[in-house]
Amino acid sequence: MIHIHEKTRQDLEFSTVLQQVSALCITPLGQQAALEISPLKTHDQVVKSLSYTNEYLASLYNDNRIPNHGFDAITKELKLLKIENTFLETPSLKKLVSMSITVNALVVFLKKFKEYYINLNEYASHIEVTKVLIEEIDSIVDRFGDIKDSASPLLQELRQSINKVKGKINSSFGAALNTYHQLDYLDDIRESVVDNKRVLAVKAMYRRKVKGAIMGGSKTGSIVYIEPETTLQHTRELNNLEYEEHEEVIRILKDVTNFIRPFIPLLEDYQSFLINIDVISAKAKYAKSMNAVLPEINTNRELNLRDAYHPLLYLSNTQKNQKTYPQSIKLTQENRIIVISGPNAGGKSITLKTVGLLQVMLQSGFLIPVHERSSVFLFKRIITDIGDNQSIENHLSTYSYRLKQMNYFLKKCHKDTLFLIDEFGTGSDPELGGALAETFLEEFYHREAFGIITTHYANLKMLANELPFMQNANMMFDEKTLEPVYKLALGQAGSSFTFEVAQKNGIPYSLINRAKKKIEKGKVRFDRTIAKLQKERSKLEKTEQSLKENERKKQTEAEKLEEINLKVQKKLESYQELYDTNQRLIYLGQKVNDLSEKYFNNKQKKALLSELFKLVQIENSKRKKISVKKQKAEKAKVEKIKEEAEKKVAVIREKKKAEKAKEKNKPAPPKPVLKIGDRVRMQDGRAVGSIDSIEKNKAVVNYGMFTTNVSLEQLELVEAVNK
Repeated sequence: MIHIHEKTRQDLEFSTVLQQVSALCITPLGQQAALEISPLKTHDQVVKSLSYTNEYLASLYNDNRIPNHGFDAITKELKLLKIENTFLETPSLKKLVSMSITVNALVVFLKKFKEYYINLNEYASHIEVTKVLIEEIDSIVDRFGDIKDSASPLLQELRQSINKVKGKINSSFGAALNTYHQLDYLDDIRESVVDNKRVLAVKAMYRRKVKGAIMGGSKTGSIVYIEPETTLQHTRELNNLEYEEHEEVIRILKDVTNFIRPFIPLLEDYQSFLINIDVISAKAKYAKSMNAVLPEINTNRELNLRDAYHPLLYLSNTQKNQKTYPQSIKLTQENRIIVISGPNAGGKSITLKTVGLLQVMLQSGFLIPVHERSSVFLFKRIITDIGDNQSIENHLSTYSYRLKQMNYFLKKCHKDTLFLIDEFGTGSDPELGGALAETFLEEFYHREAFGIITTHYANLKMLANELPFMQNANMMFDEKTLEPVYKLALGQAGSSFTFEVAQKNGIPYSLINRAKKKIEKGKVRFDRTIAKLQKERSKLEKTEQSLKENERKKQTEAEKLEEINLKVQKKLESYQELYDTNQRLIYLGQKVNDLSEKYFNNKQKKALLSELFKLVQIENSKRKKISVKKQKAEKAKVEKIKEEAEKKVAVIREKKKAEKAKEKNKPAPPKPVLKIGDRVRMQDGRAVGSIDSIEKNKAVVNYGMFTTNVSLEQLELVEAVNK
């Protein structure tokens, strides 16, 4: 029998999970049931519950979605049915019909798709599918929730009589209205309604002249409301008929209620079934929100959680768009207890809570956010000591509270127990408390219990190193910044980085040195060695990740190069084929040219034709004997290659043309202003001279041997004069 104490659930915040699941239920009764979920008592119950949730989760991803299970609670109706001589009103009867239809649809659907929903179908198979209730209620209640006229012959007769009397009332009232209106006894509004009865609006001065029953008057007293005497007789008859109708309706409802009473157990099953389906549906939606899966459940006492997320932390961080770090933990018969050490704020407690909460969730029928290849087994007891270690109500100190907890652990701990203890051994003198904690841990170890503890005590780390079925672990830190990386490393104890963290936070080095001198050298060396090993491990972890990343990049690049190489190879083959074809055509062209020249010289037709015929025969002997279809295909292939080549050449030509046009359209640089002394030359000449003088857009250019008069527009600046 499985038993998980209420305190354990509180420590692990299981109630918060239940609140989140409850919010996903679509019915009030389902929400209430979700809040009352507790760990299941037997192995078979756990496995069945997990299979229901897993199958419902599958329906959220496939095309065969499970039909809607929403319903209105019939708790009050069931209580009424158990009381003799009571009857259900029509709204209650409609609820029963709706619930019957919903349950029938679900049961029929699960049976139809039993290959997909094996366990859900098995669960629903005990529910009886019947339309008896639906047909019986539908025979007397219409879709608007009123009793049908055909519910009984008497009711039909009464309603017909009521309609006739109402007609008489209307005609008699109409006659009275016309009569008194012509006599000018009525107010402008002529008529009104009092107590659901039509009445005449009579002027107060004429109230004695109108026969009938006074039903009231206006606020000002100027109008008196009178029901005509002719109408009164028919109204009394109507009241009698309506009373008889009401009595007949009650009789019909009592008959139907008596018909339903034997089905009370079935209706209770219906409601219970829909509540459970609502809870299963909410569990499935919850699982979908965190990508939860059903891990393998083994019987060989092995807990192997791969990439496990803390559900509450994962959902909270997802909403904030923050990253959540998963943990991987393995507990087996040969590695039963893990001792996690290292500095605070590194994630030790979260790791502890992750394992505990996932295990409690699993044993309550929840899927959990882990890798699909994770494997778990079920514990008969889960005990925890996490969080606040003081009890103000009982006036207990931290240490007293801890001792009380350890006493409870000693009573309940056995080989099918998972114990989770945060900051094990704290609350007393480090030497003495550590020794007692070591003794407790040894006792748990010898009882073959499974467990995870977090501690700063060196003696517990050493114990984990000495005992064969116990293992050290640490939460990794960045070796340079001492920032946590939230990753659990198994096989090695963690340093608390006491002095390193103190130094990082600005504590003077002289004070840290004095503190080191006050404790035993062996402890300092031990902690230093652990810290060094942890730093080395962190470096190796980073190097490994870097190497893996580089390997992945190289693989991607190699694949890309291979792809490019294949494309280039294909292009080369195509161009080679085109080149060979063109070379052959050039050779034939040269041959024909030689024959033409020969014929031009000797004018011998026979010799020409003979040579041409030989040339054609030689060429045909080289050709392969292929079908016309294949020839066409080959020709098309060559044409295609030619077309591609031409397109590429055209693109290059267009590009060059565009560049030239761009160059042409470039605005000419501004022409420099020429001055006396500038070295210049004619635009179409090579000789360089200097400007002696400038007058009216003309310059006198001195070439040394001679001077010439030239327009400024025809000159180009070679070198400006230095000033």
